[in-house]
Amino acid sequence: MTFIRSRTLRATAVFCIVASLSACGLPRSGPTKKEIFAGSVLQDGDSFVVTVTDRVNLAAGVTPSLGFSSSFTNAGTLGSDTIQAGDVLSLTIWENVDDGLLAGQGANATVLSEVQVDGSGFIFVPYAGRVKAAGNSPEAIRRIITEKLDTQTPDPQVMVTRAAGDGATVSITGKINGQGVYPIERPTRTLTAMLAGAGGVSVEPSLAQIKVIRGGETGSVWFDDLFDDSRYDIALRNGDRILVEADQRSFTALGSTGTQSRVAFETRTLSALEAIAQVGGLQTNSADPTGVFVLRNETDQIAGQVLGRDDLEGTQRLIYVLNLTEPNGLFLARDFVIRDGDTVYVTEAPYAQWTKTLSAITGSVSVADDIASAVD
Repeated sequence: MTFIRSRTLRATAVFCIVASLSACGLPRSGPTKKEIFAGSVLQDGDSFVVTVTDRVNLAAGVTPSLGFSSSFTNAGTLGSDTIQAGDVLSLTIWENVDDGLLAGQGANATVLSEVQVDGSGFIFVPYAGRVKAAGNSPEAIRRIITEKLDTQTPDPQVMVTRAAGDGATVSITGKINGQGVYPIERPTRTLTAMLAGAGGVSVEPSLAQIKVIRGGETGSVWFDDLFDDSRYDIALRNGDRILVEADQRSFTALGSTGTQSRVAFETRTLSALEAIAQVGGLQTNSADPTGVFVLRNETDQIAGQVLGRDDLEGTQRLIYVLNLTEPNGLFLARDFVIRDGDTVYVTEAPYAQWTKTLSAITGSVSVADDIASAVD
């Protein structure tokens, strides 16, 4: 009787523990492959689940490009001697006659010591009229005044200097070896020259982004592109603010990977295969290589190209499916471009869940034995 009672208690304990496991569910890192497919639009979900093919790679492999607009690239070079509105100039005018237009009797030189550049960028010079000063160098202003006076007095000689005011400068901050305010001088009139003059970037050059803020307009470019495309080596303007940043892009790795965290890009372009390798690869004891997913919000334009539809409006949720066990699965993963904000999720293999179940049952039997022994 004691033996039968012990067996009954043991069976009852095993049943209760297994039932508890079934009700609560086994621990896991996220949804199964079946559960993700259940969230498809085809099954009344809110996401499009798309198997990655060469055509999908071509449509989805769009990466935002950086560059400067034409207002940046078409600007001419300036120097530190460029006159700005508000500057105060000193003008000296010599006339090759005893009784000139400006000089008094017995003097052949006239000094205009405080000529301020007005808000529109002009100065007024007697007999020469309004002269455009802002944006010109003192030498250019000298030539303009000389030409205007030449028709009224023989062989005028003009000297123009800045009496007060700042020359053209830019500020450089961020990941640069020498932050500060720098004058735009003859050797540093372009962006690359100015960055070199400030000591160069202090981050990996291939991941450095250069942002230039000019008035209300902003342009950004990869540091390497400054040397690959001469158009991006723009001429600087007074008041430009230059910010050097490290690449801020990242993706999130979840599931059966070597790490589960937010991961920064280590290269300018990152494939799904490289992203998996960057987080330590798939966990060999639990990952399902047929269930590698990339979750992304796509614009309606890209989503339409991927899905072959023209009736989509607004941002769409797309889940891209990679099967690394297919003959060309690794090639497709190599060609699939990861973008900023993507989530890379690797599901667990069914075997992993089965192993957890067996472990739970084995442990349950051991616990049941302990319970039966305690009752006896």
